[in-house]
This record gives sequence, C-alpha cells and structure tokens, in this order.
Amino acid sequence: MDMATLTVVFGVLGNIVSFVAFLAPIPTFYKIYKNKSAEGFQSLPYLIALLSSMLWMYYALIHEGVVLLITINSFGCVIETIYISLFIFYAPKKFKIQTVKILLLLNVFGYGLMILLTTLLTKGERRRLVVGLICLAFNIGVFAAPFSTMRQVIKTRSVEFMPFLLSFFITLGAIMWFFYGFLAKDFYIALPNILGFFLGIGQMILYFMYKNATSVIVVHEDQPELELV
Repeated sequence: MDMATLTVVFGVLGNIVSFVAFLAPIPTFYKIYKNKSAEGFQSLPYLIALLSSMLWMYYALIHEGVVLLITINSFGCVIETIYISLFIFYAPKKFKIQTVKILLLLNVFGYGLMILLTTLLTKGERRRLVVGLICLAFNIGVFAAPFSTMRQVIKTRSVEFMPFLLSFFITLGAIMWFFYGFLAKDFYIALPNILGFFLGIGQMILYFMYKNATSVIVVHEDQPELELV
C-alpha cells in the first residue's frame, strides 16, 4: 500500500471515529432533555468544538487535497450547534446568558474577524500558514477544554458529566488524525493530536477511578462562571 492510499485510509478512519465521537454526547443531551434542565453540565467544550470545526472548514477550503476535513467538520458544525442550542434552551438563566455571550464573542465575532483579517492581509501560502497555526492552536483548545470537566469529576467524585464513550473516541480519533496528518505531511493536523491522545487517556483513567465512587453533592448556585481556556 503506497503512502497516498495509506493517508486516505487514515483520513477515512478519522472521519468514522470523529463521526461517532460527535454523536457520543447524545445520551448526555437526552438526559438534559428528559430532565428539562442542563444544570451541572458545561457548554464550554461544545462551544470550542464548534469553533474548531468552523476553523478547520475554513482551512480546508483554502488548502488543496484535504476534502476529508470538509466532510467531518461540516457534520461537526451541525451537531455542535444542536448541542449548544439544547444547552441554551435548558440551562439556568445565568449560564444561558454566559453561553450566549461566549458564543457571540468566539464563534461569531472572533471567527468573522479572523476571516476578515486573513482575507485582507494574507494570500496564497502565507494565508494557509496563518490559518493553519490558528487551527493548530484551537485544536489544542478543543483537547484542553475538558480540563474543566476533569476538575469537576475530581471535585464531585462523579463521572456523570464525563461520558466514557466520548473520551474513548476522542483518544481513538487523535490516533487516526495524527497518522493522517503525519502521512500527509500536514503537521497542523498531526501535532495537536499528540496532546489529544494523552488527555483522552487521562480522562479514561479518571473515569475508571471514580465510576464507582461515592459522589459529593455540589451546590450549583456556588458554581464559578464559565471561563475561556
């Protein structure tokens, strides 16, 4: 099997695994829908994941030969928007307002400004370089966002807010996309997935540490405000 074929294979596998990973939070959001409340859950990982998909879409559109990025990130934009909409609808008023503010700041204003500046100030290979670096940084942000959830798991001794399937498929996806980026010689894709692999392993370790632990009740009125990471 030649290098080009192997690259496509890992890209397709990455699409499949990422597709499943995007669907992994469905049980969580079904619980939110069933309970008619998103209290205790956090929207920040989904906001950052949406922005990451939007950025990779832009990168793919100005970069030749990365159609596989377009397919999965198109789906990512749709499914993350649905998750965020459900959170906003069912969240307590305080967190509803915070989520909308961050959504407007990052996903509307920030994304729009990035496209405007890169269009006006860069072109050709330089634009791909700049956008690639931005995507790399935000992809690291996607993997780092669950730190807040991991902290909550340790604090409450409960894995309710950290689905195992999501952690598993994030780890598996990181492996596939690392090899895709490595074989395609696109290190904007490969490098952040190294971090993704280790963070995914860390989440799974926490899950097995606390899945049978006695949970600690946390008073939600005292929760800190959402923070950008």
